[in-house]
Order: sequence, then structure tokens, then C-alpha cells
Amino acid sequence: MPAATLDITGLTAGYGPTRVIEDLSLSVPKGAKLAVLGRNGVGKTSLFATLAGQTRRFSGDIKLDGKDITALPSALRARAGLGYVPQTRDVFPTLTVEENLFVGLKDRPKAALEEAYNLFPRLKERRRNLGSQLSGGEQQMLSTMRSILGRPSVLLLDEPLEGLAPVICEELMAAFTQLAATGDMTILLVEQRIQTALDFADRAIIMERGRIVWQGLPADLIGNPALIEAHLGLGLH
Repeated sequence: MPAATLDITGLTAGYGPTRVIEDLSLSVPKGAKLAVLGRNGVGKTSLFATLAGQTRRFSGDIKLDGKDITALPSALRARAGLGYVPQTRDVFPTLTVEENLFVGLKDRPKAALEEAYNLFPRLKERRRNLGSQLSGGEQQMLSTMRSILGRPSVLLLDEPLEGLAPVICEELMAAFTQLAATGDMTILLVEQRIQTALDFADRAIIMERGRIVWQGLPADLIGNPALIEAHLGLGLH
């Protein structure tokens, strides 16, 4: 699928009776790279989970390239072009790397697995290993590639670098940059490494208490240390 626009209007959602996302509206252009920033617990993961259909929605609409996906279950949102790589990675521990990847192909031929191996050669080396036998970085590569193989038009990446060694982080970010350069995917990235996220993104938002409190260009945020300190509580590095 080609890259798609993502439009969120008046979205309020959460878990059970608890509302985490509050009246949030956001428009992400086709092919954009959006950094979603904020302190821990402000609703970034809940926003992605809501977009993926995994929370309780109280109000609001979600549209993918103008198509309303608000009422669709998670599986049909994925079919519509929404890819989601959760913070928990969620690889199948008792399946091999290749079997995990096969799950992500949807209706594509098995030969498409070569796309995964070209982007992450490490996965080809480990293709006969079980998901439980992989390192954290390898599991992240696998989870990411399993989603990408379905050719989503919008890809949600929730803290893909968390807990990983610097060399693995560099490898993953290089792959995300390569994917973005094709123009075939709109990418939303939640990441605590602010400088890394802003180097990657062409747009950024900051969340607090389930709402967007700032949005703009990465350069504008980088040039405003007081804004970063006020809303993120730490420096770029």
C-alpha cells in the first residue's frame, strides 16, 4: 500500500472507565515522519494502542486516507493499512524467525521474506532460531519487520530503541530512515531519545495528560531548550 494520511478528531479513549486520551485531534500528512514525545505516563502508548483498536474509545474518529476505521477491530485496521509495533515486541516465542515473519506476509508470496532479510541480514542468519532464542535487539527487528512485511500505509513504532545497545539502535534507525525514504509509508515514532527522534522526524508533537500541548517542526523544538525542559523535563542528549 502507498503511504496514507492519518486524521484523528476529538479522540477520547482509555481502559475500562479510565480516560487516558482526552479530546485529541491530529492530522498526519501522507509520507510524514512524526515524532511523538512526552514524559512517561502521558498517554503516548495509549494513543498508539487506541489507533490499533486495543483500548476503549469514548468518542472521536480515526481516518486512514479518508476511510473511517474507528469502528473496525484490530485485525481489520491492519488489513486497512495500519501497522503497529508495540513496545512489548510480542514475537511468538515458540515459532522460528521465519515463521514469525510468515505471519506478517498476509496475502503476499513467501518470496517477499527476502525484503526482511535485505533490511535486517541478522534475521536471515537467525531464521531457524525460535523467537525465544533471540536477543532483545533481534526481537525488535523481528517485530518491526513482521509488521512491515504487510506493507502498511501508516506504521506506528512504540519506543523501538528501549533497552537496546547503541549499535542496535543505530541499525534500527538506519532501517527506519531507509523505509521512510521510499515514500511508501507514513511513520509515527514514540521515542524517549529525543535527539534521535528529532533527527529522524520532519514533524513532532509533545503530549501531556493525554493531550497534545505542542506541535511543529523539529528544528523549532531543538531551538527552544526551555520548551523541552518544561514539557519533557530533560535535555536533548
